[in-house]
Amino acid sequence: MRILLIEDERGLAKAIKEHITSEGQAVDWFMTIADARACLDTTEYDLILLDLLLPDGRGLELLKTIRSCGNNVAVIILTALDQISDRIDGLNAGADDYLVKPFDLRELSARIIAIQRRLSSSGVIPLKIQNLTIDIANKIITRGHDTIRLSSREWAVLERLLRHKNATVSKSKIEDTLYEYGAEVESNTVEVYISRLRKKIGKDKIETIRGVGYRFKVNSDEK
Repeated sequence: MRILLIEDERGLAKAIKEHITSEGQAVDWFMTIADARACLDTTEYDLILLDLLLPDGRGLELLKTIRSCGNNVAVIILTALDQISDRIDGLNAGADDYLVKPFDLRELSARIIAIQRRLSSSGVIPLKIQNLTIDIANKIITRGHDTIRLSSREWAVLERLLRHKNATVSKSKIEDTLYEYGAEVESNTVEVYISRLRKKIGKDKIETIRGVGYRFKVNSDEK
């Protein structure tokens, strides 16, 4: 997933970013609403982690703006505001979840996984291809009675392709799934992960569209 973290507490933000990155997610961190808006104008995110009290305004107003523009990106509010009325306001404004500080990073991970599962289950998943079953929501792939294991980044690439099955996903979009702003992107990274996936799930399922990107092929009888 590509995650936007909007948090002005440096210590907490660094801890969150390090923790989530270690789990294979790409995280962009900004401290102000202005910087966050600029990123949202140019980058497609899967999830926003949003503090409510920011130096240049309230995160709740940013959330309302995001929703008013028709952007359905998942949002988890992270805040010290713990009153029931605050939670109700956040959820009514369009948040998918609300986590009160201080919180355990493992709980944040669990909330993110729940969001991933919800996003993944919106498609035709589990996907059955001959004797291969791909269950992105629960991160399980089986071939017959055998389980195929993927790394967190392999899962990220596969999920991006499956969300747009039978459509071409550009190399840059896949890179966005793997890298945050400022990270050094190796020129062959995407090719490496595509190659690994082909070896594990079958080289015929991921098609290279030369000069454009990659496509996960699903026949009409595969559901």
